[in-house]
Amino acid sequence: MKLKIYSKIIVLVLAFCPLILFGQTPITGTITDADTGDPLIGASILAVGTSTGVISDVDGSYSIELPDGATQLTISYTGYTSQTVDVGASRVLDIQLAAGSLLDEVVVIGYGTVKREDATGAIQTVDSKVFNRGAVTSPQELLAGKVAGVQITTGAAPGDGAVIRIRGGSSISALNDPLIVIDGVPMDPGGVSGSRNALNFINPNDIATFTVLKDASATAIYGSRASNGVILITTKKGSLEKAIKINYIANVSFSNNIENMDVLTPDQFRSLINEQFGEGHPAREIMGNANTNWQNEIYETGVGTDHNLSLSGGIADILPYRLSLGYTNKKGILKTDEFKRTTAAINLSPGFLDNRLQVNFNFKSMFSDNRFANRGAIGSAVSFDPTQPVFDEASQYGGYFTWTDGPTGNPNTLAPANPVALLDLREDLSDVTRYVTSATVDYRLPFVEGLRANLNLAYDYSKGEGTVVVPDFASFAFNALTGGGSNNQYSQEKKNELLEFYLNYEKEWGDNDFDIMGGYSWQHNFFEDYSKSSDAAGTATETQEFESSAEVYLLSFFGRMNYSYKNKYL
Repeated sequence: MKLKIYSKIIVLVLAFCPLILFGQTPITGTITDADTGDPLIGASILAVGTSTGVISDVDGSYSIELPDGATQLTISYTGYTSQTVDVGASRVLDIQLAAGSLLDEVVVIGYGTVKREDATGAIQTVDSKVFNRGAVTSPQELLAGKVAGVQITTGAAPGDGAVIRIRGGSSISALNDPLIVIDGVPMDPGGVSGSRNALNFINPNDIATFTVLKDASATAIYGSRASNGVILITTKKGSLEKAIKINYIANVSFSNNIENMDVLTPDQFRSLINEQFGEGHPAREIMGNANTNWQNEIYETGVGTDHNLSLSGGIADILPYRLSLGYTNKKGILKTDEFKRTTAAINLSPGFLDNRLQVNFNFKSMFSDNRFANRGAIGSAVSFDPTQPVFDEASQYGGYFTWTDGPTGNPNTLAPANPVALLDLREDLSDVTRYVTSATVDYRLPFVEGLRANLNLAYDYSKGEGTVVVPDFASFAFNALTGGGSNNQYSQEKKNELLEFYLNYEKEWGDNDFDIMGGYSWQHNFFEDYSKSSDAAGTATETQEFESSAEVYLLSFFGRMNYSYKNKYL
């Protein structure tokens, strides 16, 4: 009898176990774009008839525990058609949202986002799907030719910077560069001494999107420093996928000078001199017997290699992460021009409290070694006598052919210098270190619907140091009194500290839609310079030292309000 009673109790317990588990197990899944399959970040998942809701994280995933009696979920996302789905017995619900009208597209602006139809300024976004491909070294190369009204002229040297002009800014005395903001951190456009490019600390493979703000609305929110436009750069983040993703990209590139300047050949040069000057003229006597193409002597095939490794995934369904390493080694087409760079980046973007509290931590670092070629060799190669040889064993100036004044034997300062000597005898080296650490905390306050608080902290440190050494036997650095040459040193250290906080409130009352934002920004810039110039021998009378330091504070209050009526009038 007892056995039968125990058997009935066990059967009842087993029968109710699914119901018990149903109440304790959360509903999980991912929210994606129905057309592209891309995850939708920040989608709202609400249990119908209750106030329980969560927000999808950086890879579109969510987890929600249904209150008693709730049987449906409503999923909504700005710019997409909302869906209401029945929960049923499945514990996993993957939802695909169809895009709404194009006008509902959301774009990034300064300190927040806005619907595209509500944007009063000229804004354009370029993402990784349409970036320029190939052996890209600098971030600017990804954007070149992609945005109307934005002209990007890149330099020819490896790792060189670029001249960026938005809508043709052309002030004679003021800076014409746009403001660059990377993951919410405004950058110093000048870079640090010894650096080829202020943006070289970012590996192009780590960039997710560029957003270009072209007009006065950018100045209104960022101040006068944005008078030439703003470029917002967002880097890639991790995802909560269970399997770790490993991505390796490598390329080898070859660069050549497309075409030389059209100059006289050695034979044409001799014919011209013979035609212009008679027998016995000194111009005929100083012509040489060599046949030298000076432009071929200074240019070479620039070989470059680039390696990029990234790892991304999630830890315990809580901590999305992305790690990346990059190494670049490129030689320029001008001999002795070389650029080496090592980059590392870390991104952590966990969400807490049902994703109401979202944290985004970024660390980016770069170490670069540079050797700069003497650009003066380009002009000298075009104008130098093609009948003279590169080397002269009798020359006291490093064995390079040199034009001299006959009686003294000193270099002729009116004549061009030997182009090859300009490259070989000048050692211009620099080492640059830079790292940027930033953390953003975004919290949607539960007691006021539509209100969120955002805190942004950042620290940007850079240091560059270098030397320029020319031996005393270099003809282009000759000094009759001291022997000449040079032994110059320089260093610069920069620090950029940032603290920003703002509140954003969005609310709809019938036909009225409000989006109000207000905040405070504190930024501290400090720099310290040192330089020492001397001849090769370090002569006291030829040595000069210079030191300076300065700091600048920028304190700002900013605000913005967008009001629309019936989604027609702004």
